[in-house]
Amino acid sequence: MLVANIAAMNGWITPGEQFGWLSSWTAFLALGTATLLEIAGYYIPFVDNLLDTVTTPAAVVAGTLLTTSFIEIDNPMLHWGLGLILGGGTAGLVQAGTGILRLLSSKTTAGIGNPVVSTVENVASFGLSGLAVFLPVIALVLVVLLVLWLLKRLMNLKKS
Repeated sequence: MLVANIAAMNGWITPGEQFGWLSSWTAFLALGTATLLEIAGYYIPFVDNLLDTVTTPAAVVAGTLLTTSFIEIDNPMLHWGLGLILGGGTAGLVQAGTGILRLLSSKTTAGIGNPVVSTVENVASFGLSGLAVFLPVIALVLVVLLVLWLLKRLMNLKKS
């Protein structure tokens, strides 16, 4: 949600009307603080397992809110249903998976391997969130590069 907040504050994405709070400084401070505390907590063995217990339901709520903030559907039942299924379901599944992975790491390494799991999770989380925000820009750059490559190939064919 922090990445979505930063993207909304910079005008890279536009949340729905009722989710305008997502682009506020208050949301930035709250989400930034929560993100820093969560990241720090996940580097403390066994505290991370306790956090997983709390954050799994929170992930479903956050995924639902984030998805519904960008879906433009007039039917409230469909709007929130899709938000819950797509956003909440995906977030809950990913969170449950990382929680199980961290639990297995705690059992097999006595918690010593958990910071590695947390680091991979953090890198993947920020990377995929950034990719989701910048995918249209990346796609545009790839299309331009493809067109330039094709033009170059055509020019080389004409010379031959």
